[in-house]
Amino acid sequence: MSFYKRREGGEQPYWPFGPFKLRVPFVHYNVEGAEAVQAVVLSVVTISMIPLLQQHLGLPYDVAMAFVIICGICNMIPAFLGTPFIPGWITPAVPLVVIFLGDFEPGPEAIQALVAVQLLVFFIFFILGITKLGSKIVSVIPNSLKAGVVIGAGLAALIGEIGPEGTLGSSPISFIIGGLLTVYFMFSLSFKNLRQKSKIAETISNYGMVPAFIVAIIIGIAVSEYPMPDVEWGIVSPAFGEMWAYLPFSVGFPTLEMFMMAVPTAIIAYIIAYGDIIVGDTLIERVNDIRKDEEIENSIDRVHLITSVRNFIHALFAPYPGLAGPIWTAATATVIERYTFGRKAMDSVYGGAGTFHIANFMALFLLPLVTFFQPVLPIGLSLTLLVTGYLCVQVGMEQVHTNTERGIAGVTAAVLAIHGAAYGLITGIVLYILIEKVSKKSQEDTHSDNLEKKKIG
Repeated sequence: MSFYKRREGGEQPYWPFGPFKLRVPFVHYNVEGAEAVQAVVLSVVTISMIPLLQQHLGLPYDVAMAFVIICGICNMIPAFLGTPFIPGWITPAVPLVVIFLGDFEPGPEAIQALVAVQLLVFFIFFILGITKLGSKIVSVIPNSLKAGVVIGAGLAALIGEIGPEGTLGSSPISFIIGGLLTVYFMFSLSFKNLRQKSKIAETISNYGMVPAFIVAIIIGIAVSEYPMPDVEWGIVSPAFGEMWAYLPFSVGFPTLEMFMMAVPTAIIAYIIAYGDIIVGDTLIERVNDIRKDEEIENSIDRVHLITSVRNFIHALFAPYPGLAGPIWTAATATVIERYTFGRKAMDSVYGGAGTFHIANFMALFLLPLVTFFQPVLPIGLSLTLLVTGYLCVQVGMEQVHTNTERGIAGVTAAVLAIHGAAYGLITGIVLYILIEKVSKKSQEDTHSDNLEKKKIG
């Protein structure tokens, strides 16, 4: 039980701190059991970043684990500072960051390149958050370009998993079954209807991606696509002492050329992240209409500032291919879905959001859990990217309304998914100027001429 109690229809209690609203578990909100269980199992997603850190940055396993711990600390910041979102990576940008890092040798050079991307992402979020220009800046980006970026990021995620070197090729049975169960439990209309009739389906729904993850892991081990885990007991000991050798203070900060090369990837990462913010804000608006007992105040400017802080910490102390995103959409949607069942199910949305990453962080230190998940990390990351790809394509398609916009978005998405952020962004801008902007100008001129003729007549 929390120390402070919320009045009916009011905002969850907090301590004001500048633009932030400080909330502490047991003081300002209750700890939620369902979110704690889900977070512990989904720690497989959190630690699934380790293979990317090893492969693309050249980190030893224990140092990569230390980076993951830093990420876990950063992920607890948003709930503490007053946002109802469950944070995560900018997941759709992961394939694009990986493509960008492919131009650099794993080790100091790749670390510097990633620091460049992450510092630029920090700078974008901070400037737009402190000036409150975030929504205005993104609102001027054409729908066709936004859709192309989002769809392209989704396609990059899907291609990476179903391509020749993806998880589909290395562990097809667990990937196909786990993937089908994941999309069925999360997106199927028939399962949503079943949820209303079946307690079992309702329980499965409460735990989001977890049931499909567990099935995929069991199948993967059973059919020998993944080795049997060698479970060890004790507490994880990340190599914090060795970590310093892999930070920009030791390997050096990025050159100006690296910053220039990183600009397109950083811009696209921000556009994707902003799209996630809008999706999350829409979810909050919907539950505000459903739950009248709590008023959820969600400041986009505060989200920008919090996200900038996390990216700054990462850039200096744990450069991360996933970057620091404002929202883990799938996890947030799962928590909000349970929140809609009323105050008895979840007293406050901040209880669900706050509990999730506290439990997730604590799970990172459980050696039996980490060693159990270690052999199956690829399937955890793959199913996350699969969900991300589906959502990106779905959201991107909703952005476009004319055949011209669809054509530009489709070509932009294809170039971006295959050739990376820079070529995709340039393609989208050029196509917009040549096709859509010229077309709009022609329509406006024709409309003006018709009005003039009517006046003369």
